[in-house]
Amino acid sequence: MKIYTKSGDQGSTGLLFGGRVAKNDPRCAAYGEIDSATSTMGLARATSNDQTVRDILLSCQRDMFTVGAELATALDNYEEYKSQFHIITEDDVTKLEALIDELAESVELPPKFIIPGASQASSAIDMARGAVRTAERAIVGMNEKNLLANKEILKYINRLADLLFMLARYEDRMLSTELVTGTRLGE
Repeated sequence: MKIYTKSGDQGSTGLLFGGRVAKNDPRCAAYGEIDSATSTMGLARATSNDQTVRDILLSCQRDMFTVGAELATALDNYEEYKSQFHIITEDDVTKLEALIDELAESVELPPKFIIPGASQASSAIDMARGAVRTAERAIVGMNEKNLLANKEILKYINRLADLLFMLARYEDRMLSTELVTGTRLGE
């Protein structure tokens, strides 16, 4: 099997369950940003030595494949997608909220702004958070064009960015406040 099909050489791509759209279609922009965020979470997972962090990131990456698949399905085919695959639900959002709350018990947030870069792993997690926020903006654009079948995705992505913020702080929980905030002693 060859990796290239040449079917997109003229600037269009196929959606799940059928239909073709331009590669700059809002759906493509949104699921493309999901792909970037998922890859960045993979980088974060690869740099972390903390098994809890790695497990959470892997679980979120798996969920992001669901998000991407939903975004890559035309509204006319969404019911068929739902009949065959998992969709993002309120339970998925609640799961993220529980993880945020659990991590918050182990992390004391510093009283100043946090400057990413205290460690490689937390920096990668913060990059993933930024990528998720970019994806969120693309998904909002889809929603504004009435192309988003499942509104729970908006909640999920918003909560995921919050989780990644806390996960980066959890990753650096043993570091000094000065290192985490980028401040000098006495400032």
